[in-house]
Amino acid sequence: MTIYHQGSARPVRDLPITPAEREARVQLAACYRIFNHLGWVEMIFNHITLRVPGPEKLFLINPFGLHYSEITASALVLIDIDGNPVRETKYPVNRAGFVIHSAIHGSLPDAHCVMHTHTTTGMAVASLRDGLSPTNFYAAQLHGGVAYHDFEGITVEEGEKQRLVASIGKKRAVILRNHGLLAWGPSVPEAFMTLWTLQRACDVQIAASAAGPLNSIRDEVFAQTVRESGPGEKRTCDDVFAAMQRLVDAKDPSYRS
Repeated sequence: MTIYHQGSARPVRDLPITPAEREARVQLAACYRIFNHLGWVEMIFNHITLRVPGPEKLFLINPFGLHYSEITASALVLIDIDGNPVRETKYPVNRAGFVIHSAIHGSLPDAHCVMHTHTTTGMAVASLRDGLSPTNFYAAQLHGGVAYHDFEGITVEEGEKQRLVASIGKKRAVILRNHGLLAWGPSVPEAFMTLWTLQRACDVQIAASAAGPLNSIRDEVFAQTVRESGPGEKRTCDDVFAAMQRLVDAKDPSYRS
């Protein structure tokens, strides 16, 4: 059963929306629509969170109850590191979802954006004993850069935060065993490119393994592949995200409202 809360354990504030927050809202709303475009949705579940620029640690999260196709910039909820809404909101926040995100946001200074999905092939690879196989183009790009965290049930226990952060270390691509995929980064485009690469690696692995034995990649090839790959290139990440945002703009720009 999903545990969530509405309202705030702390007094809400009359906090104006700064231009920086408005920009963050539009970009994050676009990201939710991009996920919907790609089919990375699980009804009303899962989250993408983004820190708002400024002196305080405040984050934007999707309102619990809306499908990703319904997310708009104005509907996003501003919360603190404990998941408490900062402003009045008619929407609840999914407690189980934000425990994972708050652990990463609170412990990794560069983790301004955190994404978590339950895609079919992502969950399938997460359920395999050996996890991601380094046998395809996308997996090779992430070689040595994927962290694993063991499943501990629905993520609502505060004690799991430290264990999760310890499992992740500095790796931006994460497989939550028996659960799903996660990625984080200093920006939405960088986190998105990491997650997209991880997702594609899972897609190809599941398709290839169903077709026959997997072909190994020579060990000496991995270093060059990681060095030359796109997930770590900020310009590439920005360009990819901008292209995807243009797609959702052409399809339905209502997320900007």
